[in-house]
Amino acid sequence: MPENLIEKKSNFDLTSRSAFSRDDDVFTSKSYAALLAKNIIPHSHRETADRYVIVKRVFKFQAVMPRITNTEKALLAKYDFNTLEYTTVKQMYEELALLQQWALSADENLKKNSEAILEIRTKELKYIVATSYATISNEIYRGYLALENYFVEISKYGE
Repeated sequence: MPENLIEKKSNFDLTSRSAFSRDDDVFTSKSYAALLAKNIIPHSHRETADRYVIVKRVFKFQAVMPRITNTEKALLAKYDFNTLEYTTVKQMYEELALLQQWALSADENLKKNSEAILEIRTKELKYIVATSYATISNEIYRGYLALENYFVEISKYGE
């Protein structure tokens, strides 16, 4: 009986394709659950998320956070990452998965850069939320919303 159910199971994977994609599209749609279940969340990510959620709840980002420096932009460019305002949701999912892998790797330099990039992303997110303004107001570039939802999901103080 269970064998019959397994045979009748659909091959359609909800996390592998968007409902709007064609057969030749390479776009994939990953949910937060898939991102969180696929990879182990590093402790540094949880700490950063906890700090972000606490500050957001207590201070509501009333003070404007500074923008990132040229050194921080150079670190992002070294790994071919856009600034947060120019990041799509798909790019943010891929970046978060990559940062999770780097944070758990044996290479200390990669771990250090992973934590630094996550801190840069947090700083960018705080600036966008504090000013309620993103220079790009296109619905495609909503990577900052994906990052914020990721922080809320992994934080123990989540909403």
